[in-house]
Amino acid sequence: MTNLFDARLHTHGLALRRSPLHTLQINVGRKCNQTCRHCHVDAAPWRTEMMSADVAWRIVEWICQHRPAVVDITGGAPELSEHFRLLVETARACGCQVIDRNNLTIIETEAFGWLPEYLAAHEVEVVASLPCYLGENVDAQRGDGVFDKSIRALRKLNAVGYGSRLPLNLVFNPQGPKLPPPQAALEVDYKTELRARFGIEFTSLFTITNQPIARFAEDLRAAGQWDAYLELLATAFNPATVAGLMCRSTLSVGWQGEVFDCDFNQMLGMQLRNGRPQFLWDVTPATLAGREILTGVHCLACTAGHGSSCGGAVA
Repeated sequence: MTNLFDARLHTHGLALRRSPLHTLQINVGRKCNQTCRHCHVDAAPWRTEMMSADVAWRIVEWICQHRPAVVDITGGAPELSEHFRLLVETARACGCQVIDRNNLTIIETEAFGWLPEYLAAHEVEVVASLPCYLGENVDAQRGDGVFDKSIRALRKLNAVGYGSRLPLNLVFNPQGPKLPPPQAALEVDYKTELRARFGIEFTSLFTITNQPIARFAEDLRAAGQWDAYLELLATAFNPATVAGLMCRSTLSVGWQGEVFDCDFNQMLGMQLRNGRPQFLWDVTPATLAGREILTGVHCLACTAGHGSSCGGAVA
């Protein structure tokens, strides 16, 4: 059955297939020290789904064999995984670029004060959520006190070289059912405000459209805005974004080792199959190339306006 996203592709004569693998994105589990309203993972402190040692070691073996250009570690709060350092250090030893999708407040917890120095020592790229440079907006989306903790964490990252010698990228998500503003202009505003008010430096800003998944989907339906939001996304479909969609070159791995075309598909249970569900150790970069990508109506969020991916706007 054709979904609204596939209909948009068909209208423009487009198809969506995987290109050569560039990024292995590993979701180590759903446990997080925060509970954000826009979180498509539905992560929270009470979640118990976390990667086992057996799965972590099988992933490590796959990384050593296939050496993807980028290993992108996410969660939940990925640092809460007991295997976080194993994944970081193995990937770096294999010559992979490593990304830590850091929520910043984890740095302000007593158990993780070591993170800035550790990440800097291993030259890990930090991608950190900061959905606004105004405290009241951040706290409304991510919880009371999150903004002040995030600012303190950013200063600690700056102190060990992030934002200057090492890449520190911030992530913006809109509040409510609307598209992000143009990324380049908003980045200028962020840099001006954070530098002037807090002395903080960062590398780039990524704007990411809120996915109609998990808590955000619940909020849309509760407010009677589900249909309007999907219509907004569909109307703003931009065919120029399709070539740069992350699902074409990223493979998403779940906490049990399952594989998906992207992290959003993972949250919807849209697992890759070949007669049966597939796991990372069942596939190779060669067997993935050219494969048709599984899509759904949520894909409209990635192709609306300037597009959206884990690396921000794509067009």
